[in-house]
Amino acid sequence: MPIEKPLNERQSKILKAIEEHGTVTIDKLESTFNVTPQTLRRDLNMLAEYELIQRFHGGASANNSTENMSYKDRQIRFLSEKEAIARELAANIPDHSSLFINIGTTTESIAKALMNHTGLLVVTNNLNVASLLSKKEDFRVIVTSGEVRARDGGIVGEATMSFVQQFRMDFGIIGISAIDTDGALLDYDYREVRVAQAIIENSRNVYLAADHSKFGRRAMVKLGNITQANTLFTDRLPEPKMVELLESHDVTLHICQ
Repeated sequence: MPIEKPLNERQSKILKAIEEHGTVTIDKLESTFNVTPQTLRRDLNMLAEYELIQRFHGGASANNSTENMSYKDRQIRFLSEKEAIARELAANIPDHSSLFINIGTTTESIAKALMNHTGLLVVTNNLNVASLLSKKEDFRVIVTSGEVRARDGGIVGEATMSFVQQFRMDFGIIGISAIDTDGALLDYDYREVRVAQAIIENSRNVYLAADHSKFGRRAMVKLGNITQANTLFTDRLPEPKMVELLESHDVTLHICQ
């Protein structure tokens, strides 16, 4: 079911707790949040209706780590947060820059925010990004070779990775599905991860864009580590240990409101 309205702060925290711990019970949540069990049940039922969690009697569990939610649901999930991230990131891209943009709904928001720029050269494995940016006559947009995924317009495969490796760009703009507590960047498709790794390796500056829901979330394929980014753009201050990790590796942190 599509998300009809934004999650409130408590619901976002409940979702994060479930994704971090795998399962939670009403009793456990009650000891954390100062609300009634009835309110918590309504929160869990709503999250389950939005297909963000799996509901069971007395609690809930995270969706499995092997498959992402649908593309349409991801497009509208935390949309205002993604747009804030997109505006801030775009403001840090100079005109006449060269950049990679990878697959993801957050990177699609970033592409929209780049439309007022001048003279960009973009290499992308995201057909939705290419379709949008190609409307600007002063942009040069190069689409990678490879296999097109019908569900989201992403291009993946060995040919895609080899294509990316032919370039050296000013910026690599990376979206990600999940960030583990140790900073590991995680995703669901091995082929997509290989392309993202190639983008990181061939970018002078790596800009990672991730809303707060990505922290503590689970996915099965490791892309790399958050310390490989030069700059992280997110909408809320991460946990203290994550901030310490970023600071110790000189990763610039932008909190986008």
